[in-house]
Amino acid sequence: MYKLLALNIDGTILKNNGRLPRETKEAVDYVKKKGVYVTLITSRNLLSARKVAKALRLDGMLIAFQGAMIARTLDDRLFDAVIPEERTFNIVQILENFNCNIRLMHERYSLGNRKKVKKNLVVQTVLSSSDPFFYPTQFVDSLGDVLLDEPIAVPKIDVYFATDEQRDAAAALLTKSIPSIDMIMQPNGKMEIVPQGVSKLAGLRRLAQHIGVSLKETVVIGDGLDDLPAIEAAGLGVAMGNAPLEVKRAADWVTRSNEQLGVAYMVKEHFRKQQRIEFLQKLKTKQ
Repeated sequence: MYKLLALNIDGTILKNNGRLPRETKEAVDYVKKKGVYVTLITSRNLLSARKVAKALRLDGMLIAFQGAMIARTLDDRLFDAVIPEERTFNIVQILENFNCNIRLMHERYSLGNRKKVKKNLVVQTVLSSSDPFFYPTQFVDSLGDVLLDEPIAVPKIDVYFATDEQRDAAAALLTKSIPSIDMIMQPNGKMEIVPQGVSKLAGLRRLAQHIGVSLKETVVIGDGLDDLPAIEAAGLGVAMGNAPLEVKRAADWVTRSNEQLGVAYMVKEHFRKQQRIEFLQKLKTKQ
């Protein structure tokens, strides 16, 4: 009996054009009616994740910033971790020696340098400036100069390089120079820097413990390498059809791709036989 369903956003519940299919919304409603707690587990900021959650009619805790924040809203948090101000400044000082685009992902906004590394490299979000939950972004010539005057602590730093080789060289230098951070490598020269110990799996553990659910009672659906540890640890780990081979091999089950409504398909296959949790608990009590 599964009590917690954790869904990645990009490449999982959203199509490649950023749309949320009607079938996926219906699948989430179907699972919720069975008493299953549904959350989003994403590298996105909380405001962006909250926008998607609103479309799915989810009002519970969300796992955002790769697990650096677990919250319903910015004012209702279960957990948050940040890279301290001085460490953020030191990271930026090192990165500015490389040809890379740096995005400091604050909880309310992002701050980036103007350097262009590669066309279409920075992932576009589905947010628009007219959206009330818009996550503003400011670009400056030198992040280091700005941080000298206005230091900030951030839950995550996104860095985009032209090649994986350049990214790995920067990561090696950061490993030697900066303590208490973890680096998550993504495709196409992207690197995410988070506080030490932060991950989607760690976030899943914290949320599961908070709602009184074991990892064996969780289902995780994802498509990226950063989803892999959570997929392996879950009671049922599901890889999308568009996931890398490494993720598919680690999963208990592989569903269809995000373009083929893989989440809706998986829900129909695995949750249709599960009775409502409340009903099962009453049955267990009577026995």
